[in-house]
Amino acid sequence: MKRTWIATAAAIAVTGTVLTGCGDAGSGEQAQELKLYFGDDVPTLDVSQATDSYSFDTLSNTMEGLVRLDKDGQAIPGMATKWDISEDGKVYTFELRDAKWSNGDAVTAKDFEYSWKRTLDPATASQYAFMLNWVKGATNYNMGKATADEVGVKALDDKKLQVTLENPTPFFLNQMAFPTFFPLNQKFVEEKGKKFGSSPDNVLANGPFAVTTWQTGEAITIEKNASYWDAATVKMNKIVFQVVKDSNTMVNMYESGELDRTSLIKEHYDRYKDNAEEFSVQPELTNGYLIFNPTVKGLDNAKIRTALTYAVDRDMYADIVYHNGTVGATGFVPTGTGDSAGHDFRKAAGELIKTNYDASEAKKALEEGLKETGMTVDQLRFELLVDDTDIAKKAAEFLQEQWRSKLGVTVEVQSVPFKLRLDKENKKDYQIGISLWGADYNDAMTFLDLFVSTAEFNKVGYNNPAYDKLVAEAKASVDKNQRAQLMMDAEKLMLQDMPVGPLFFRGKGFATKPYVKGLITFPFGVTHELKYTYIEGK
Repeated sequence: MKRTWIATAAAIAVTGTVLTGCGDAGSGEQAQELKLYFGDDVPTLDVSQATDSYSFDTLSNTMEGLVRLDKDGQAIPGMATKWDISEDGKVYTFELRDAKWSNGDAVTAKDFEYSWKRTLDPATASQYAFMLNWVKGATNYNMGKATADEVGVKALDDKKLQVTLENPTPFFLNQMAFPTFFPLNQKFVEEKGKKFGSSPDNVLANGPFAVTTWQTGEAITIEKNASYWDAATVKMNKIVFQVVKDSNTMVNMYESGELDRTSLIKEHYDRYKDNAEEFSVQPELTNGYLIFNPTVKGLDNAKIRTALTYAVDRDMYADIVYHNGTVGATGFVPTGTGDSAGHDFRKAAGELIKTNYDASEAKKALEEGLKETGMTVDQLRFELLVDDTDIAKKAAEFLQEQWRSKLGVTVEVQSVPFKLRLDKENKKDYQIGISLWGADYNDAMTFLDLFVSTAEFNKVGYNNPAYDKLVAEAKASVDKNQRAQLMMDAEKLMLQDMPVGPLFFRGKGFATKPYVKGLITFPFGVTHELKYTYIEGK
């Protein structure tokens, strides 16, 4: 038996009048233009190289994978019109629709095969190649132990793509909406070479919108893609993402009409929270945590890393830095994340870090760590790497004072642009940092496999064979309850070693102009689905 899924464009279209032209005051139509924001520049629009939310958000609205997600985060047809899943849950066969790239070329199954194998190719050095590890043979190819022909993705013809997995993966279909799984036009990519993904002239679109302008440090603009297969459903003509790093500036721009949506923290959150027409809270599967470079003397000791983590009053941190629904972390995996057995992972695993703040535990851990290393507290002088945003600077100030007053540890702050911080972390050119991870899919594994010894995003060099074994067993398990328990055991072990120090589970408050309709946001994966957004009543 095979489970077959099929739907038509009509089944997923949003009802209402479709506006296909640019309106003006004389036409009687509403101008379909939207002004949003990014907290920093988009580093790249190469699906094999993208690692950040700004890139993913742009890609998800200018490109399209085999599926898109509906408002509930469930897979609906995208480039694929239907798909079959084998009885054992390992083989997916996708049938593609007639669709075109923005240069007029047809989108084919070979575009998917090429893209996935390009990402996995060791020469590409893609940090997000791990997302494809569910595919049979993908890990071995990425590690240089197999050939591309042994990877379980194959274009059977121009319209049919077959994907074979290592093990049944219940969330795999929804993952197809994530940018790492998007297609690429091989001829175009190879023609552009190293410039691919770097400017409007060096990208192609097969999604609802296309990039038209990209000004570093200022804004990136996307406009309706006339070549998109479902262009009749797309109402917005133009969307501008302005780069705004300061939270107060962002709110001022919103109130002056320069933005149609703004995030809210601290006093702005309180000021808008009773405004039912504009205020909203978006749940997130995002955590924030300290990263420790174990090559630095002192940070190579688990007790000292534990002391630095426990010394932070996490609830106070969440309130002072954010005050927007963000809460102190009680583990590494944030509340609301699934465990594959139908439960909230955090609730099932319990509190691994106490919510009742007690500095004495931090002091005890520090004393033990100093004894083990033969160091004195005066020798613990570190540098904290953070972004150059107002939120990151406030966080750094708070941590500095917590460590000074609770432990007597001196920390200097290095504040740099977002792209540079990512680069320094990747090169392990840091001592302590603040990092965030947003779930790529709703399962605890999206957080836990970050720290297996061979993981691309293991920026702290964590290497515990017992941890690797637990994660590997969880990935291979077909028993959902056993899988959940293995993941809980893995998290518990990791927090005993404390290679990273959990700080908070992020929440987000927003104010959105009431004339913005049909805007869909997700707590995991990409942030915005703009295909169905429109302006009405402005």
